Amino acid sequence: MDFLLDPNIWIAFAMLTALEIVLGVDNIIFISILVGRLPAELRDKARRLGLGFAMVSRLLLLFSLSWVMGLTEDLFTVFNQAISGRDLVLLFGGLFLLYKASHEIFVEVEAREQDGPPETDPAAVKAAGARLFWGIIGQIAIIDIVFSLDSVITAVGMVDKIGVMVAAVVTSVGVMLFAAKPIGEFVDKHPSVKVLALAFLVMVGMALTAEALDAHVPKGYIYAAMAFSLAVEALNIRARGKRLAAKQAQ
Repeated sequence: MDFLLDPNIWIAFAMLTALEIVLGVDNIIFISILVGRLPAELRDKARRLGLGFAMVSRLLLLFSLSWVMGLTEDLFTVFNQAISGRDLVLLFGGLFLLYKASHEIFVEVEAREQDGPPETDPAAVKAAGARLFWGIIGQIAIIDIVFSLDSVITAVGMVDKIGVMVAAVVTSVGVMLFAAKPIGEFVDKHPSVKVLALAFLVMVGMALTAEALDAHVPKGYIYAAMAFSLAVEALNIRARGKRLAAKQAQ
């Protein structure tokens, strides 16, 4: 237990936890947007399952460190570009995220009015709801693996104690679980913010694809651009609220 008194352990834990939370922002946004398509009574369950998958996948990867680090070794070369297992995961994950975010933007902007009449058969409604629920959980699980791989490789580069890594992962997922619901409700309440979040996921997908091709794009640039866009949208939301209040007061 003496290691608990080592300040270096606590510093490493705090830094890694903060990093895991920052790296989990895109995961939270992805989960929040997909969960928003579910009935209200299923959203909390889907959030818990999605973040549970995120924690399990990260822990499994942590306990398979030799295999994870082996993914960074080159497998083959295409047009003088060395490709590793990690590159393949990031490439397919980035392409999946690009497709999914672009499709969700289309649904949000163009296809909203094309929905057919609501289903009236209770059995059919229940079956459709179950398919949608598990389909969303499957998509969350796929992207969790991609985000977890990058997160674990980053953790290995920062800390050499598996216990610190596990504690940081569990703590960060706990924080994300606490934050996921209010973030999801806010995104669902403001359609313009939802489109911005989807655009953010497109940027993340592009960054993952570029990373797979050894073109490193610092995520700080993406987060800074998204923070600026959200700040502008927050001013727009505030302005719209004031205009609405003024109209109601007249």
